[in-house]
Amino acid sequence: MLYAIISEDVSNSNDLRTAARPAHIKRLQELQDAGRLVLAGPNPAIDSENPGAAGFTGSLVVAAFESLQDAQHWADTDPYLEGKVYAKTTVKPFKKVFPQ
Repeated sequence: MLYAIISEDVSNSNDLRTAARPAHIKRLQELQDAGRLVLAGPNPAIDSENPGAAGFTGSLVVAAFESLQDAQHWADTDPYLEGKVYAKTTVKPFKKVFPQ
């Protein structure tokens, strides 16, 4: 089943994101290589794909896991959470309707 992992950054997370990004991207690449990643990306703090110093306010990952518990475990061990980038992470079941 698919799960949405919705994360909110702490204030001024840019330096923390930079430090933890390689390990975070590695885990996402592993999901993609396994054919389980639907989409992933950050939420810019301003209306721009490249927010510069404004940074990001959080992230969204939609991926397939065996259970809600497995998705929660994956989220709980994210390098961004361990690196104190994220203030809060919520994991919810997700039903993809479009695109088909």
